[in-house]
Amino acid sequence: MKRFGEAEDPRRRWLIQALAMGAFSGAGIEALAQVLGSAPSKLPAGKSVYRVNGTVLINGQAATTESKIGAGSTIQTGKNSEVVYAVGESAFILRADSNVLVEAPPADSLVVTGIKLLTGKLLSVFPSRRPVSLTTRIASIGIRGTGVYMEAEPDQTYFCTCYGVADVSALNDPESKETVAAKHHDRPLYILANEQKGKNIRPAPFVNHTDQELALIETLVGRQPPFVFPKSDYMGPRRGY
Repeated sequence: MKRFGEAEDPRRRWLIQALAMGAFSGAGIEALAQVLGSAPSKLPAGKSVYRVNGTVLINGQAATTESKIGAGSTIQTGKNSEVVYAVGESAFILRADSNVLVEAPPADSLVVTGIKLLTGKLLSVFPSRRPVSLTTRIASIGIRGTGVYMEAEPDQTYFCTCYGVADVSALNDPESKETVAAKHHDRPLYILANEQKGKNIRPAPFVNHTDQELALIETLVGRQPPFVFPKSDYMGPRRGY
């Protein structure tokens, strides 16, 4: 499966990178629309889904670009599938074979307060002024104004604080906890389930997400990533562990 920023078509990769660097206007936007299907921009009010590839279910129904996502919504993707969507001021890319639940106050279904990633892989960006709780079967993460990437497996969670602050802890081990303040993917982590007490959080490599993808989903909610966009693809962590 090819993801945004990792497309076979070199035009697609170049156009997404140029979008993130603010290089498009006029004919350039038209070229971008031809490659991506539509030029990325802030989603209109009331619209949730930017793009659907393959088999995607939203609340048990086949997803389209007209589907709505809000409080209590569940999103599932099949093999070789992906969905790009937004809920209020938060935006996401859900990869193949994934299952996620959106948590939000009943009084305001577009203010995301929590995300449960039951299985699979999720890239997310959130507004700076509200705390959000992220959970998997083995990890609990509190974030503030961040872009983050998660992968949920039965015995471990991969978590990258792309930018912002995250309080990371292992659900079954109160001694395993860490606060990460990142500017640019500074300290990815594995959160584990079955290691010794105090040893269930470990350094991890940078994997499976790109700056171009972060720029894309920030664009859908009218923002830009807070880092200076690199001149070429970001292929690895900035600092050693």
